[in-house]
Amino acid sequence: MSNRNSQAGKQAARERIRAERERQKKQERLRRQLVVAGAVVGILAVAGGIGFAVVKANEPTGWEAAKENKPVAPKYTEGRNHTEILIGDPKAKETLEVFEDVRCPACASFEQSSGPALLKDIEDGRYRVRFTMYTFIDDNAGGEGSKNALSALGAALDVGPEAFLKFKTALYSTKYHPDEREDLYAKDSELFKAAGEVPELKNNKAFKEAVEKGTYDRWAMDMTALFGRKGVKGTPTFMHGDKKLVMDQIPQRQMTQAQYNQLARANFEKMIDKEFGPAKGAGGGKDGGKGIREGEKDPSGTR
Repeated sequence: MSNRNSQAGKQAARERIRAERERQKKQERLRRQLVVAGAVVGILAVAGGIGFAVVKANEPTGWEAAKENKPVAPKYTEGRNHTEILIGDPKAKETLEVFEDVRCPACASFEQSSGPALLKDIEDGRYRVRFTMYTFIDDNAGGEGSKNALSALGAALDVGPEAFLKFKTALYSTKYHPDEREDLYAKDSELFKAAGEVPELKNNKAFKEAVEKGTYDRWAMDMTALFGRKGVKGTPTFMHGDKKLVMDQIPQRQMTQAQYNQLARANFEKMIDKEFGPAKGAGGGKDGGKGIREGEKDPSGTR
């Protein structure tokens, strides 16, 4: 073999080796690029998953989520967000505002003792009542019974004002009203027990469905957002315009529940008589009436 052919062969071999090395380098670069790209996709996928999880974790749930529901208001409501519950003769010249919380023990005591007097005044057209229902006990004591009961009251109001008043009376009654520390009204089943006392609601499929579906949950949240309106942050509270009405304190002495209820009702009637004038059949002038109707005995023993 000549030197010329030998040199040519060596040159060709070197070219093949160089070409093979270049090919291997290209494959290695491609492999690294693919690995990096895969890692980026993986990181993005993980980051996206984490981001989605964080978003889901921060999304409101339960009653907070109800604030985002489509507004559905019961019939017989008016005002902004339909949070005004005005019940009584539209021709009545005066309006008494009553602030309550369904879980409130003091509200239950008021309803059990003086609720009938309030309902009679509404029936007589003495004044209309604007009810503002709060749910602050849920926040203070924990639970959701006030909100759930308020939503159910919205369902009752959609049936009619009479159904609303009767249902509210049943919820506050000694038969059904729970201890403040018990969140029984968070259970629909407990609400339905009280609703069974109301003819308009008993076996009412539309009412039952509205309670179970939470149709008026958003309305309940809009209502409870009024907390602090006119400076009211406790219940029960009574206002006439911007004036807060105050009842006499019940003396601290031994008495039966019936005696307590009678005295509490007398104090409520005295407060109302002083503000709105004597009721039909009541004696005394505007400032002189003690809330004792004609023929009734003063339970305080003062007259």
